[in-house]
Amino acid sequence: MDTDSVRLFVLAADKLNISAAGRELGIAPAVASARLAKLENALGADLLHRSTRKVSLSLEGAEFLPFAREILAQEAAAHAALGHGSATATGTLRFAAPSTFAQLYIAPLLPEFLEFHPGIRLDLRLSDIPFNLIEGSFDLALRSSVIEDSSLKGRKLADDTRVLCASPAYLAKHGTPQDPQDLSGHSLLAFRSRAPKQLVDGEGNTGVFDPGEAGARLVVDDGCSHKIATLNGAGIAINSLWSVHENLKDGSLVQVLPGYTVDEPSVLWLVYPKSNVLTAKVRIFIDFLIEKIGRSPAWSQSQER
Repeated sequence: MDTDSVRLFVLAADKLNISAAGRELGIAPAVASARLAKLENALGADLLHRSTRKVSLSLEGAEFLPFAREILAQEAAAHAALGHGSATATGTLRFAAPSTFAQLYIAPLLPEFLEFHPGIRLDLRLSDIPFNLIEGSFDLALRSSVIEDSSLKGRKLADDTRVLCASPAYLAKHGTPQDPQDLSGHSLLAFRSRAPKQLVDGEGNTGVFDPGEAGARLVVDDGCSHKIATLNGAGIAINSLWSVHENLKDGSLVQVLPGYTVDEPSVLWLVYPKSNVLTAKVRIFIDFLIEKIGRSPAWSQSQER
């Protein structure tokens, strides 16, 4: 397969403009169209829908696009292994992350990263609802759960300890639970679902945080809004320590059942498709985040103090 034509297709898919993609590669519009047509003929599929007004990806083109990016990544990696190619990392890195964590810890670091790596462009997709890495053609994502997808690989960024907390005003009005059984009489905030969470203390005693059984009236799918509701007295919630450690420190939130944590191996992972070559731009960004965030997480330092 002609990788120059594949590169042209990726550019055309990104720009939704064949002529502009051709110009970026120094190819005349007519030649660019002919090359794409030849690629489509070789693949036996129409990759792009063309009209006099616009260009759009076909269903087959959308399915082929992540593989096309992988072909180019493999080519770059092969050249690098032989000592050829660019000495510095370049290109666009598509990164997906939970918005709440990104706002607190990643966004403040981006100017420093971009200053030291002028050849890299960052395309961030921030949402507390996870994106599909492969379908979305992402290079990297931050996940705060066990990696169950066999198509993904990952590196640990940091532990994600989760604790129960509530506002002082809520506890003053409704009382403070002394053991997990007391939770059933409280307003419990649910994050994304009312599914129960198992609790465990240091001695192996267990309990359950069950918003469904408690008749949870508030389910939130955004971490920041979830914390704000907790701060304003909506009830008892499970929050990641990285999100609430400053609030616990200043007293605007109080840890409930402080001997208990959520009994699941929750870790912040930097994950990427297993099929992808770990390109220089991805490796550099992973190393940067681990150095700046993972080696000495701010929430762990706060807990130690």
